Amino acid sequence: PVLLCFLLGSLWETSAAQIRYSVPEEMKKGSFVGNIAKDLGLEVRMLSQLGARIVSRGKKQYFALNVRNGSLVIGERIDREELCTQSTQCLLNFNVLVEDTLKIYSVEVEIIDINDNSPHFLLEELELKISETTALGTQHLLENAYDPDVGVNSLQGYELSSSDHFSLKVHSRAKGVKYPELILERALDREDEPIHHLMLTAWDGGEPVRSGTARIRVTVLDANDNAPVFTQPIYTVNVPENVPQGTVLLIVNATDADEGINSQVRYFLVKIPGKNSEIFQLNSVTGELLTLQNLDYEDAEFHEMEVEAQDGLGLRSRAKIHVTVVDVNDNAPEVTITSVTSSIPENAPPGTIITLFHVHDRDSGKNGQVLCSIPDDLPFKLEKKVDNYHSLVTDRALDREQVSEYNITVTAVDFGGPPLSTDTHIFLHVADINDNPPTFSQSAYSAYIQENNPRGASIYSLTAHDPDSQENALVTYSLVDSNLPLEAPPLSSYVSINSETGVLYALCSFDYEQSQELQLRVTARDSGDPPLSSNVSLTLFILDQNDNAPEILYPAFPTDGSSGVELAPRSAEPGYLVTKVVAVDADSGQNAWLSYHLLKATEPRLFSVGLHSGEIRTVRAFLDKDALKQNLLVAVTDNGEPPLSATISVTVAVADSIPEILSDLSSHPAPESQDDSLLTFYLVIAVAVVSCLFFTFIVLLLALRLRKWWMLQVVQSAADHVGGVSSSQFLGIDGVRAFLQTYSHEVSLTMDSRKSQLFFPQPNYADTLISQQSCEQKESPFPAQSLLQGKD
Repeated sequence: PVLLCFLLGSLWETSAAQIRYSVPEEMKKGSFVGNIAKDLGLEVRMLSQLGARIVSRGKKQYFALNVRNGSLVIGERIDREELCTQSTQCLLNFNVLVEDTLKIYSVEVEIIDINDNSPHFLLEELELKISETTALGTQHLLENAYDPDVGVNSLQGYELSSSDHFSLKVHSRAKGVKYPELILERALDREDEPIHHLMLTAWDGGEPVRSGTARIRVTVLDANDNAPVFTQPIYTVNVPENVPQGTVLLIVNATDADEGINSQVRYFLVKIPGKNSEIFQLNSVTGELLTLQNLDYEDAEFHEMEVEAQDGLGLRSRAKIHVTVVDVNDNAPEVTITSVTSSIPENAPPGTIITLFHVHDRDSGKNGQVLCSIPDDLPFKLEKKVDNYHSLVTDRALDREQVSEYNITVTAVDFGGPPLSTDTHIFLHVADINDNPPTFSQSAYSAYIQENNPRGASIYSLTAHDPDSQENALVTYSLVDSNLPLEAPPLSSYVSINSETGVLYALCSFDYEQSQELQLRVTARDSGDPPLSSNVSLTLFILDQNDNAPEILYPAFPTDGSSGVELAPRSAEPGYLVTKVVAVDADSGQNAWLSYHLLKATEPRLFSVGLHSGEIRTVRAFLDKDALKQNLLVAVTDNGEPPLSATISVTVAVADSIPEILSDLSSHPAPESQDDSLLTFYLVIAVAVVSCLFFTFIVLLLALRLRKWWMLQVVQSAADHVGGVSSSQFLGIDGVRAFLQTYSHEVSLTMDSRKSQLFFPQPNYADTLISQQSCEQKESPFPAQSLLQGKD
């Protein structure tokens, strides 16, 4: 049976996670209590590695943990009487905290009483006044002796020295308290012996036995045969602990059947060890019991005292007073931080322990029950552990970029009325991890730069933001790709980027006529581990500058240095279209808007040039006095800043027909030549060829007219496709779109001192869309030349 009880006790202690020891009081500091490492199931070397330590609620640490040998030892002198007064059982409770695993073990140590106190009387001499008429067998209550020890070590009995008149009787009260009474065995005679001296001895049951003595002086008085009598043997009162000082708790009352001085009663509190004499005061005349100090339920829940009533001649009687202190909610909960973490990574999993703390309320009942809480909007929660321990743990994932620091308020509130609370602030820093890539404010960027820019010029500045911190937010920039053709130079030959600031620089001078835009892709990468990155596209638009002068396509410059000749009939009316100067500008926009001006003419008021069309028309009819050959100097100017221009010299021959112009031209003196006949022959052949070509030209013109009509139908149906063509691909003097008009006579004659040439320029037909590439200067497809004689 003993073994079975031992096993059941062990199982109970294991399930309750509690270890219990017993030690006698007054042991020396450092005395062995128990092998805590073995009882916890831990190796001795693990105690210090795991951070095991004692957590006590009291102000004194009565025990210490020896981590070298794993034993629990006495840390401070233990006085059982000071800790537990005369309680039957004296227990000291504390906890052992294993810091790394955050496990808590409850330890209970029972303090065993030793016989270290002797019984003693408060007064060394007790005085009794007994009337000589007192009846035999009358009992006289004596002062108690007090022994703070408990059990057999406490007060066990009294002895009275030998006497012919008195004997001693010992009574037992509740809780085993013994008190002596002096019994009159033989009648007293004041005249024979007015004073009797006795010795009262109190002894305990310890080993060895301790004792204390008090002298008793009995004064024999004249007859007073009635002692005061209390109205009730026990006075009880329940008092809240927060009653103010000086409050009257109750009134005791005793009556005496005697008359005169023998009936006058005075009240006294029987002095006992402890604080009752400092807390309460009894009015000796009125019997009012009042408080001298504030009551404290947490110090003492119950006060017991004796009140004595004494008449004028010394007869006395006693009654008990029981004062029960009622608890009020006057203590706020106490929160003790046992372990705390000041920093936690933002990727910590839910359930990570941040703080371990203990909550205690000195009040009792509902006043001592405590509820802990934190604000609901925090990503944390509280978990209750054993013995009023709580842990603060993470409830969900943290995000440092949203909240980098938390000031967590743990509120401990009791259930008293009104409730009292305590706020404890826990500061937590959320450590950053690289969980955010750099981000640009826009999904795509565009930048503009003038062509012909200087090398090394700053183009644009890109900035990416990384919400992480420190190294995780350190962003570097680089160029990764572009849409350049395969045969084009690498991107690094065009632009570069500062890896720290994100500023783009031009490494070359851009030419709008070669490339109008450049597609780049910029990568922003942080310095985290592993690094994160993001890309953004940048379109670099090249802005045009007026760096190209107009290029005259028609009239074409002869390759042999001679001037072309345009034909105008003598019968031409004012406004007759002689020819048209056609020019293009490689620039775009207003830099390509062209205007035409007549700078110089043989007859200034004979011809005019359209400002925007370049058409050369007659202003008036030809007169006989007008020269056969009119020289015009036309300037073509763009609208750039500053404007650029080109000039062309146009020769207009006034004649009604080609033979006429030829005869007019041949009438002028020509240098002599030995081959005049041969030149005449070639000229006749040339005229015949020109006639054939002219006929062919008329046929082709009709064919192209029909084809143009058919193409208009096709173009109208495909208008949507034409709308997507850049305006820069069309020839035009207004920079948008323009079409060349049809001229039915396009003949040029050139002459020099030795030979004459007749040119038929490439025909331009109405409504024919001319691209920039097709307008390049070409040699006339219908050349005809003959040698002319100096005469008809």
